[in-house]
Amino acid sequence: MSAATPLEIESVQELAERLAERSLAGLTVQGLTIDQDLSRIKVKDAVFIGCSFPSLAAEAALVRRGAHVVPVADWVPYPTHPARLYTAADLTAGFAEGGFANMYDSRVYRHFVTEGGPNAGVREALAQRLHDHGIDNALHDAAADWAPARRIGIMGGHAELRGSDAYRLAAAIGHGLAGAGRLIVTGGGPGVMEAANLGSYLAAYPVEALDAAVGRLAEAPDFHDHDPYTRTALHVLAEYPAVDLWAGGLSVPTWLYGHEPANVFAGQIAKYFSNAIREDVILKLARGGIVFAPGRAGTVQEVFQAATKTYYATDGDSGPFVFLGRRFWTEQLPVTELLRTLLGGAELASLVHVTDDVTEALAILC
Repeated sequence: MSAATPLEIESVQELAERLAERSLAGLTVQGLTIDQDLSRIKVKDAVFIGCSFPSLAAEAALVRRGAHVVPVADWVPYPTHPARLYTAADLTAGFAEGGFANMYDSRVYRHFVTEGGPNAGVREALAQRLHDHGIDNALHDAAADWAPARRIGIMGGHAELRGSDAYRLAAAIGHGLAGAGRLIVTGGGPGVMEAANLGSYLAAYPVEALDAAVGRLAEAPDFHDHDPYTRTALHVLAEYPAVDLWAGGLSVPTWLYGHEPANVFAGQIAKYFSNAIREDVILKLARGGIVFAPGRAGTVQEVFQAATKTYYATDGDSGPFVFLGRRFWTEQLPVTELLRTLLGGAELASLVHVTDDVTEALAILC
């Protein structure tokens, strides 16, 4: 994938093309190993972010010639300048050797907690912000593959057990939407979020395969049982190979909730340290509409955060809000009428739909 802007260099091929032109002046080079001789290349105002050089002398020579070098923060167990989004293989690396506790995802979470979590000291906080900026940049490039109106968010409770009615409903929605050419965007956690990414992951397979996969996953239903929960998911991935890099859609989890394993069914994973950035990113991406499955505080927060964006049109036009579970959203947590009132005029209020039917939900969103 080429860079989203001609001012960024994020691949070996792009670097070779610029070196052939004998100038990196004013460009940003990110996350590459620089082993070429740059002594005859223009580098004034070039920025090298998270790049590897053959020596400190080579870095110093670039700075003397007018370049700027932002080094790798090598004291942390994560890349401070990621040039691409994560994959399931990245996050689960180490599971085969040492189980859930040995995974990359778990090691980073332990480091996050040890360093103070969201209240880290200056050095750690700077490393986290650099990491999240790299994810921002990689996500901007990746999301360019999808028109905003084709990105659908699916929100809902993290505690929903595998195999439950709500889990199966979210999986069916994800399967149908991805089959209709939509990108599924979730918060990347367990429960409804995993179900939606699972449905999207299996969109190229018949619905019988989805039913079988949910049944298999239901053998390890609770994410608190980390090892069997993760092992079963990895078995399903192996049984049903991905058809392309977007199989499963996109997820946007956070290490703030690192005790909840990031689900492995999203094809691309934009994992952040900052939950505030992550929440905004999910809703900014989901311009084609949002499905709200039953959930509690986090889901309700997302409902009204999304409504605020729609009301002020801060991120452009908004697609429909589809609330799955009529009794839940009109009796247990009756937010839909309040939401219609908040949105005001008939045009915005008409975006709010409540249904128990998957087919109706798909018809609204597609």
